[in-house]
Amino acid sequence: MSYVEVPGAKVPIRMWTDPSTVEDGAMRQLQNVATLPWIKGLAVMPDVHYGKGATVGSVIAMHGAVCPAAVGVDIGCGMSAVKTSLTANDLPGDLSRLRSKIEQAIPVGRGMHDTMVDPGRLHGFPTAGWDDFWSRFDGVADAVRFRRDRAAKQMGSLGSGNHFIEFCLDETGAVWLMLHSGSRNIGKELAEYHIGEAQKLPHNQGLVDRDLAVFVADTPQMAAYRNDLFWAQEYAKYNRAIMMALFQDVVRKEFKKARVTFDQVISCHHNYVAEERYDGMDLLVTRKGAIRAGSGDFGIIPGSMGTGSYIVKGLGNDASFNSASHGAGRKMSRSAAKRRFTTRDLEDQTRGVECRKDSGVVDEIPGAYKPIEKVIDQQRDLVQVVAKLKQVVCVKG
Repeated sequence: MSYVEVPGAKVPIRMWTDPSTVEDGAMRQLQNVATLPWIKGLAVMPDVHYGKGATVGSVIAMHGAVCPAAVGVDIGCGMSAVKTSLTANDLPGDLSRLRSKIEQAIPVGRGMHDTMVDPGRLHGFPTAGWDDFWSRFDGVADAVRFRRDRAAKQMGSLGSGNHFIEFCLDETGAVWLMLHSGSRNIGKELAEYHIGEAQKLPHNQGLVDRDLAVFVADTPQMAAYRNDLFWAQEYAKYNRAIMMALFQDVVRKEFKKARVTFDQVISCHHNYVAEERYDGMDLLVTRKGAIRAGSGDFGIIPGSMGTGSYIVKGLGNDASFNSASHGAGRKMSRSAAKRRFTTRDLEDQTRGVECRKDSGVVDEIPGAYKPIEKVIDQQRDLVQVVAKLKQVVCVKG
């Protein structure tokens, strides 16, 4: 489908979904964003749903301003995926050992490594820039600088919630490795600090929603946020790269006879800010649950832990600010999912997948998410499907 335009106070709201299907809370958030004086455009992806701070599945383009709560607390959260030389024929009947080995190599939940991972020992890891990246930690907000040791040990760890590591098959039987994570606790603490700072500023006192407090250009507060934001986005990218390298090491060891090789890793943020130019204007584009889908850009749009995921290539649609959805999108909250579903439902909906099936992940059940096939269909003018994947192993925090 192409987009539907809904009137907004300062800009129209371009929606790649039926507006009548969007819950009232999310629609109110979108209308509130459209009142901001600095806004130049608002695009809404088909995975749209209510989110903390701002609507998940929204692309907010502003001139000379950025809203830290719209970026959210998992700065730089995103996806990585890589195609391997393995095929379905190489897999054992029981994949529980593989899942166990992945969980041993990569800490999940609130876990972290005992010591900081040395990227120099990781096969093919791009270490250029690593030392410079860590040297810049001294320039982040004083309020979080005491977290350096924890941030170092969490580098290369998964986290919890909707974060995952998956071993997948595409429709040709080829094996792919895929994972989803962000900037861990350090990103969260940086975000919470700056959200609090923004809410104190005089120019934000009259806003319809205090979560929409912004930093504006040419102020020390904006400079400080941009510094920490871009550092945290880099942390998230390195975090995924280290996990992917650890994941590849596990696969090499488990499938020694196959002498596994890997294609180039695809990686994309879906909670982040980018400096981009549209209609002759330099804008700060916040993708809150959306990926960049410029012409030829590879992206990853996952479903839930029992359904398919998609590798896509962007079509470069300026109306969406060169964006696409970041996943299937929730159709019910975590608490609603826990009330609605049982562990038996989880077992039924994840049949054939080697994964956790306990009460701790019931809120991640496929039934709590929108159908990924419909979400993909609604953005055929934004992305082209390159491959459809189905997980056979899913590791959750």
